[in-house]
Amino acid sequence: MSENLLDAAMEPEAPSAEDIPEKFRDAETGKLRVDALLKSYRELEKRLSQRFAAPGKDAPDEDRLRFRRAIGVPETAEEYSIEAKHELCGPDAAINARLHEAGFTCEQVQLVYDLAAERLLPLIAEAAADYEAQKQMSKLSEALGGEEQFRRVAPQIAAWGRANLAKPVFEALSTTAEGVLALHRMMGSGEPSLAREADAPEAVDEAALRKMMRDPRYWRTREPEYVKRVTDGFKRLFGQG
Repeated sequence: MSENLLDAAMEPEAPSAEDIPEKFRDAETGKLRVDALLKSYRELEKRLSQRFAAPGKDAPDEDRLRFRRAIGVPETAEEYSIEAKHELCGPDAAINARLHEAGFTCEQVQLVYDLAAERLLPLIAEAAADYEAQKQMSKLSEALGGEEQFRRVAPQIAAWGRANLAKPVFEALSTTAEGVLALHRMMGSGEPSLAREADAPEAVDEAALRKMMRDPRYWRTREPEYVKRVTDGFKRLFGQG
């Protein structure tokens, strides 16, 4: 006897005729019909794949609605619950309606808004900064006799500012048209006390003035009262007020 008795003892017993459903049982031998079982399995697999596949464009509305519900698309766009990562990227009803029409789930809609805050806002901020810089350059060119004249005098202003003013003051004034024009006027006046007063401990807080200049009220909306506060601060800093 060559058969391993231990292996044979551990093999599962063949199902009895009573355990085999009638459609899978051979009527003559009572044994399992493997071909019928395989065919039934393939039909079941096909039905399951069709059930979870997206309906085609010509599919009935009922099938399309059933599929949308199965994958998590809410019944209406108003049911989207969105956590805005930034106030400029909050929920928008028109956008939500289009996303809902396209079959976006709640998780996918949230991802759209997250990506907008993560990717688009930095680009918008950069574009706004470039636009504002161009406006400031145009203003300077107009005030100093044209673009060519401004480019000619700019190195002189920069050299004078670096030589006579504290670095934080010079950097702050160089970021706006008003600041550059102030540098140009100071350079022309030849005031000898500017550098000493800018470095003095009792001078106006330079950090506070620089912070105010970064405020949108100064560089974007140009609120008169706010701009005046910044201008007066620099006048006090330079002993001109």
